[in-house]
Amino acid sequence: CKMLLLAVSRCSRHTCTSSDQFTVTGPDHPVTASLGGEAVLSCHLSPRMSAENMEVGWLRSQDSEVVHLYHDGQDQNREQMLEYRGRTELLRDDITNGRVFLRIYDIQPSDNGQYKCFFQSSVFYKDALLELQVAGLGSDPVISVEGHQDGGIRVVCQSSGWNSQPEAQWRDLQGKILPSASENIAQEANGLFQTKIAIVIAEESNQKVSCSVRNPRLDQERESAISLTELFFPRVNPWTVALGVILPLLAVLTALASYCFWRQRRAKGDVMRRGVVPTNSARSQHQLVVGVPRARGSDDQGVDLDLVALGSQSVSQQGTQDNELSIAV
Repeated sequence: CKMLLLAVSRCSRHTCTSSDQFTVTGPDHPVTASLGGEAVLSCHLSPRMSAENMEVGWLRSQDSEVVHLYHDGQDQNREQMLEYRGRTELLRDDITNGRVFLRIYDIQPSDNGQYKCFFQSSVFYKDALLELQVAGLGSDPVISVEGHQDGGIRVVCQSSGWNSQPEAQWRDLQGKILPSASENIAQEANGLFQTKIAIVIAEESNQKVSCSVRNPRLDQERESAISLTELFFPRVNPWTVALGVILPLLAVLTALASYCFWRQRRAKGDVMRRGVVPTNSARSQHQLVVGVPRARGSDDQGVDLDLVALGSQSVSQQGTQDNELSIAV
């Protein structure tokens, strides 16, 4: 406002000729930018003339605070809004033709709205309005079950990170809008919005439903769909099934192998305890020495004998077989 009054007062003291007058033109449509991205706002003079010696600036139209200011051939940052410090750059490569561009870095939700671009010469002032729309697409809707309600199942859809108040809807497979049980929209600490919308579905229903959340200002939408069958019987990862089969099988095989090994060792121990000792001869023969219990008996002549019998059997590799019996009286 001060700049406008100053320009009017200058024109009142000096005669403003047609060559001193000009118009300022900005984009004829809103400029769209993504959160965290960049936006370029353009303005130009008509008729074409140099703006090198003019004062050029961008203001927030609602309160006329300085977003960026150019004067005396250089940028002036003393009056710049704190939230724009270090985030703006004036592109003046074509300033001699009256065309300038303002680049805004790291777009924030608060950057959304109207801006005023102005040019001021020594005797004339003109401005133009332009709009920046921040396209803050929120997160994909997340669908979950909260429990039973009114004889059905309460299903909830949630999404966050929207730069303006979103619209949420439930739809059936044919795209028909379904009535919601409740809806809540809240603004987070970072200025973005989150929404939560619920629906009650009959337990016996197997229909597939979708939840869509859209930004009505920019006509941008995110959608998620799910059926009740998937909610209660979620898809199983095939690797999980494979591991569930293989691991128990390995455990059974390991136990079986351990049991067989134990039986084999036990059998060897039993043989050793019964006195059966395997030996090797120099002729690669196998000899078994067996202890025979002592027996009391008498021969035909009436002589009592205390017999201790030791039997040994030698088996050669050629299949010959010799038997020896030693008797001690």
